[in-house]
Amino acid sequence: MDVVPATPGDPDPPACVPPPVPYREEQIIENTTVLVAGATGDLGQRIVSELLLGDSLVRVLTRPGSGTAHCLYGGNDRVEIHEVAYTDRAGLARALSGVDTVVSAVSGARPVIIDAQRALLAAAVEAGVARFIPSDYSADYRRISPGSNRNFELRRELAAELDAAPIRVTSVLNGAFADMLTGQAPMILFDRHRVLFWSSPDQILDFTTKDDVARTVALVGVDEDAPRVVEVAGDRVTARGIARTMSELTGTPFSLQWAGTTGMLAAASSIGRRLSRSHDEAFPAWQGMQYFVSMFSGEAQLHHVNNLRYGRHDWTSVRNVLEAHLNSERIAQRIKGRPTA
Repeated sequence: MDVVPATPGDPDPPACVPPPVPYREEQIIENTTVLVAGATGDLGQRIVSELLLGDSLVRVLTRPGSGTAHCLYGGNDRVEIHEVAYTDRAGLARALSGVDTVVSAVSGARPVIIDAQRALLAAAVEAGVARFIPSDYSADYRRISPGSNRNFELRRELAAELDAAPIRVTSVLNGAFADMLTGQAPMILFDRHRVLFWSSPDQILDFTTKDDVARTVALVGVDEDAPRVVEVAGDRVTARGIARTMSELTGTPFSLQWAGTTGMLAAASSIGRRLSRSHDEAFPAWQGMQYFVSMFSGEAQLHHVNNLRYGRHDWTSVRNVLEAHLNSERIAQRIKGRPTA
């Protein structure tokens, strides 16, 4: 077992940032009308908030009868709420009339990532929308092995249709959400002072917080010159580097723990998938295993990160995320330990 002390070791690999495309103010379109699908979800709400920091007019697409959108945005005169079912093509086209950019932030399995977004794409083309941003927001799914990651393969399947459509498309790739390191992704065993890895502790892992992703998406949404793919990474680390960071933040040595090879993890995920009762769940446990396979194998690593496309920005690092989590845990423990009145 490899114990990583709270002292500087081998530095993490530097972020590979190619020379940025020169940023021009005229790239940003003023008074853009952006429709956000999935605006009541976690990421969708953040994207809407970022769009409203500029001068964009926002349309929110929501299911008929859902009151969440009205609760969130009903009092904002720069937000229009459109209740339309994805099966209502004419209704979708009406909601999209006059829209410059469609931003999809929907989340789910095939019925959502393929079926709902396919309907949204068709309506966008019919309404003459100029740009479409699909709900990718992930590591690079384009080079993964067939059968290795269901959610990535759904995105790759949709990408083929997007590329054939008469509309300008931009995908935002950002690695994994850094926020998952403190909950959904069980890579850090906080109580046991361990950091898990598969195959190699030195594989580069890309992470970006949801807030930084939302900022990027909002900027892409009003950028008429946005390329087919925009890659960003708030931080690029390794399992070894995460263990060192945890050691420094806590004052307690965190050890690296080999959890097997990516091949072993892939086999475990296949078994979990076969035994799963629900095939339409977005993030079952076996899907999380597949995500780690894609990351630790290196297949989903980002290779064209350009964090400077939209100018300088203070990106939230993995260290920032972990430090904030540890501080909140300490506060929670102090509150929990107080005597009740």
